[in-house]
Amino acid sequence: QVQLVESGGGLVQPGGSLRLSCAASGNIFSIKTMGWYRQAPGKQRELVAAINSGGSTNYVDSVKGRFTMSRDNAKNTVYLQMNSLKPEDTAVYYCNADLTTVVSPILHATNNYWGQGTQVTVSS
Repeated sequence: QVQLVESGGGLVQPGGSLRLSCAASGNIFSIKTMGWYRQAPGKQRELVAAINSGGSTNYVDSVKGRFTMSRDNAKNTVYLQMNSLKPEDTAVYYCNADLTTVVSPILHATNNYWGQGTQVTVSS
């Protein structure tokens, strides 16, 4: 059973910072790509940042220069450092991962997984 557990959300004033964490656990063989998505009320979920197994990152234009995504492969954990936060960054942030699990000694399975989400509110 794979779990993605996010933490680090909260209430912050405009211009402030938060760091989100997402830890993957379970019978994990390898993790290919992990991403952070967000969904604001009344809006579609959007990809904010992604990082591949080699550490290369991509960001949506609206967060470039303000957000930094990183990963600790030894801990199966990714982070999203969010600086210069704006009210429009307010959303539920979700962790997502493409990972391979060990089903049996001779069988692996690759699937996509989501975390439960963590609320980020930017308001004065």
